[in-house]
Amino acid sequence: MRVVITDFTFPSLDIEEAILRPAGMEVASGQCKTPESLIALVADADAVITQFAPLTAQVISAMQKARVIVRYGIGVDNVDLAAAREKGIPVCNVPDYCIDEVADHTLAFILALTRQVLPNLQHIRDGKWGLPVSLSDMKPLRDLTVGVVGFGRIGREVASRLQPFKCRRLVHDPVVPAAVVSEAGCETVGLEALLAESDVVTLHCPSTPQTRQLINAKSILTMKPGAFIVNVARGDLIETPALIAALQSGKFGGAALDVCDPEPIPADSPLRSLPNVICSSHVASCSANAVRTLRETVARTALRALNNEPLANIVNGVKRA
Repeated sequence: MRVVITDFTFPSLDIEEAILRPAGMEVASGQCKTPESLIALVADADAVITQFAPLTAQVISAMQKARVIVRYGIGVDNVDLAAAREKGIPVCNVPDYCIDEVADHTLAFILALTRQVLPNLQHIRDGKWGLPVSLSDMKPLRDLTVGVVGFGRIGREVASRLQPFKCRRLVHDPVVPAAVVSEAGCETVGLEALLAESDVVTLHCPSTPQTRQLINAKSILTMKPGAFIVNVARGDLIETPALIAALQSGKFGGAALDVCDPEPIPADSPLRSLPNVICSSHVASCSANAVRTLRETVARTALRALNNEPLANIVNGVKRA
């Protein structure tokens, strides 16, 4: 049987091949970005593994034999889940491979923003000494309110890491019971209240029709002057032009982004040069152990599907052994 890997950012596929080939599976791969190249690759695949390639309805319709689509990662917004469901193809993700890494990255971003780490570093690199920002810009978390949007695995770990810093922690997640939030020492609030009251807003929700451009020109107006925004979830949770405008006007004190829309950030985007922006290139999930776990889990999930074994972490409701 044929396992197709549509795209990948690893140096090689040695980990996946070490699991699949001894089991008698053929492994084919590409670096596909267009529907045409994807259709040619996946048409006769028995299992499809994907990272960032757009698996649209057109691409999924071309899959004649696929028993599973497996995504390298937690989010599945590059896969048309409805089209896969109509085709009877289960879509699986890996929801628990990088929880600590992303939570750590979030905390690093929050501390870097509130303690003005990069402006202080640049000041020294410019041959200067002393405080390069206003004293009021050096903020202790103890005095701040942090709003956590999304209280899944990562959101909860972020809230847990923030607890020793003594900040007030607000949570908005319409599917998590208030009792669960309260047990974590946080307060459940509506989104409008969270945006209005938070000094730092950190996003940990999936990209869905309800959450896309959650932070937009209108919602930004309701936020505190000088607020910080952190996004390690999905780039399209934020309306990028509105974000840039808020950063340039001073409405936002700063932003820390591991993801952006579009991605990569265009070379001429102000997000690459604004002094109140911290960026990383979609690497919050990275560590050697996390990436190995991700790749092994993806390969084993594909193998389970081809061996007609039960699948875990099906996200589109297609139950198939």
